[in-house]
Amino acid sequence: MEFDPSSLPWQSIYKLMIGSIVPRPIGWISSVNATGQPNLAPFSFFNGVCANPPHVLFCPMIRGSDGHPKDTLCNVRQTGEFVVNIVSEPLAQAMNLSSAEFPPEVNEFEAAGLAALPSVKVRPPRVAESAVQFECHLTQIVNLGSGPGSGSVVIGEVVYVHVRDEVLFDQDKIRLESLRPIGRLGGDWYTRVINPFELLRPPP
Repeated sequence: MEFDPSSLPWQSIYKLMIGSIVPRPIGWISSVNATGQPNLAPFSFFNGVCANPPHVLFCPMIRGSDGHPKDTLCNVRQTGEFVVNIVSEPLAQAMNLSSAEFPPEVNEFEAAGLAALPSVKVRPPRVAESAVQFECHLTQIVNLGSGPGSGSVVIGEVVYVHVRDEVLFDQDKIRLESLRPIGRLGGDWYTRVINPFELLRPPP
């Protein structure tokens, strides 16, 4: 089977992408609007960019339900700041609750039963229950398309990092079995990191 994206509805292309680009790490993004109202939402189009200087990206899509941008994108545009909270398996249900399309005045921390911690260098709070958090300053937003199903690439510089002691070893390495991250699959499916394997890189 072969597809020309221009011949399919964007919803079909979306299903092909999220079903085959797997597993995807989850960026649980906390933000605030100009008046300080907090927001928390998960994004599965998320990854690291580089380490010097450290940058991450996430990609909010324009909602198919009403054609509006997500509150997270609006907040980051207003304030230029956000926090990435890494999702561990015990936080899966709370993360899923925070994915609902609440109105802007709803505090997703409260709706999901989570505690908010003050950040050090940015205004958005952190998810206290998350073992790893990256405080970020906005670097750039790249807009791709304009209608439902289109999206933006939000790039931020990591300006402060929080790592819980129990997931850290050798001062700068993450203990995978302690972090217990989960990844996003297609539909309502997620995956655990339960059977990793090692491949040594070829010598230079």
